[in-house]
Amino acid sequence: MGSVGKKSIVNVAETLYAIVDIETTGGSVSGSRITEVAILLHNGSEVIDRWTTLVNPEMEIPMHITALTGIDDDMVAKAPVFKQVAEKIYSLLKDKVFVAHNVNFDYSFLRGQLAACGQLWDSPKLCTVRLSRKLLPGLNSYSLGKLCSQVGINLKDRHRAMGDALATAELFSMLLSKDSEGIISGMLRKVSPEQRLPSNVPTNDFAALPECPGVYYFHDQKGKVIYVGKAINLKKRVASHFTGNNTTLRRQNFLRDIYHISFERCGSELMALLLECTEIQKHWPIHNRALKRFEAKFGLYHYVAVNGYSYLAVGKLPKQQHCLKAFDDEAEAVSFLVDKSRTFDIDPRFCRFGNASVFQSDLPRPNVDKHNLNVQQLLNELEGSVEQFVLMLDGRDRNEKGFVWVENGKVYGMGYLDESLGGDMDQLKESLAKCRSNYYMLKLVTGYADRYPHKVLYPVVNEKRQLA
Repeated sequence: MGSVGKKSIVNVAETLYAIVDIETTGGSVSGSRITEVAILLHNGSEVIDRWTTLVNPEMEIPMHITALTGIDDDMVAKAPVFKQVAEKIYSLLKDKVFVAHNVNFDYSFLRGQLAACGQLWDSPKLCTVRLSRKLLPGLNSYSLGKLCSQVGINLKDRHRAMGDALATAELFSMLLSKDSEGIISGMLRKVSPEQRLPSNVPTNDFAALPECPGVYYFHDQKGKVIYVGKAINLKKRVASHFTGNNTTLRRQNFLRDIYHISFERCGSELMALLLECTEIQKHWPIHNRALKRFEAKFGLYHYVAVNGYSYLAVGKLPKQQHCLKAFDDEAEAVSFLVDKSRTFDIDPRFCRFGNASVFQSDLPRPNVDKHNLNVQQLLNELEGSVEQFVLMLDGRDRNEKGFVWVENGKVYGMGYLDESLGGDMDQLKESLAKCRSNYYMLKLVTGYADRYPHKVLYPVVNEKRQLA
C-alpha cells in the first residue's frame, strides 16, 4: 500500500501523479468490467511516462458501449485479462496521487478489480472536474469534451482511454499552473471533505449545512429536487450519503445526478419527519424509493345492504378512499374488527374480515333495529375518538416554539411561533402552514403525543385559549 495516502501533501511540484482513464462494459462496478486502461505519470510539470492496454473483460461488450468507444468483442479477444496486468497497474499507481476526470468512477473500478486479484491498493485522489470548477469557474459545462473545447485543448480519440487520458493530463497541467492559492495541496489532505463529495456538488453547499435537525434536498443540474431526506444532524446525514463502499449502478447514478444541496432547519426530529413527508408529496423526487410507506394499506368500512342490515368490512384502501379507520396491514384491521364486534355485541355474520371466510351460523338473524343500533354505537365511538389536539415542540432557537395542529383526524398544519408574540389558539392556527395530511403523518404525531402527553395542548371548540 502506498505511503502517499498516509500524509498530507503540501508541495505539489514534488509529487508524482498517475493520470488515469479507463473504458468499461458499463457503469456498475459490481456488474461491469474494464476493457481499456491508460496511465500517464506526471511529475507536476509534465508527463514523464505512459502505459496503455486493452483488457479482455471476459464478458460480452454491449452494443451501446461499442458505439460509444469503438471497442468491440473482437478487439479484446486476444487482449490480456485484468489479472494478467494487475501487477503492472498496481506498480504504476502505487505511491502516486490518482488523477482522473470524475475520479471516483475510475478509482472505484480499478480498486475493485485490483482487490479481486489480491492487490490491496489505496491512494489519495484528485478530480479534474472539481478542480476545474474551482480554478476555471463560469464555464458552460465541465464534461471532458466540452471543457477541452472551451479551454483550447485538442482532444483526440474521445472515449478511448489514451485519448481521454492525454487530454486530462493537459488539463491537469493547466490547472496546476493556475493554482496560485494552494487549492490542490488542500484537496490532497486526507481529511478534506472535497474528496468525499460528488464531483458536481459545490463545497460551499456542504459547508453551509448546520448540525441540527432538518430536511435536506438534492437537486439536479436544472435545479429540480431529486431526493428529499430528514436528519437529526443535517451535516452528518448528508455526509453519510457520500461515504461507504456501495458501488451499485443506482448509487453511482444517484451521486452523479447531484449538483446542488439545500436544506430547511427544523426544531425537532418530529418536525423534520413531517416536513420530509410533505416535501416528498410535493416534489415526488425520482430517487426517493420508500414513498409507499406514507399510505395505509387497509381500511374499515361501513355500508347498509338492501336487506336493511348494517355491515362492517375490512378491505384494501385505495388512494384517496375514505374509510372509518385505516391500518398498516390486514391482520391489524381484522383484529380490531373482531375485538369491537365482541365489545358491541355485533353478529359476526355482518362483518367481512378481508380475505377470511364469512362466518356461517344456523341461528336466526338478530333484530335489524337492535343490530343496527349496536353498529351505530361502534360508529359513534370511532367518531368520538377522532384526533383533535395541538402539539407544542422545540423551536429552531430559544425564542420560538414549534406547533403541530391535528383536526378531524388529520394533520391540519405545522409551523413555528415566536414565544414573545403570545396569542390565542385561533391566531396560532392561522399562522401555521397547512399540510396535505396522510396516514403516516398522523401516526407519527399521535405516536409522539402518546409518548409525550405533557406536550399536548387540547384546543377548546368555540372558546379562546391562551398559549402556555
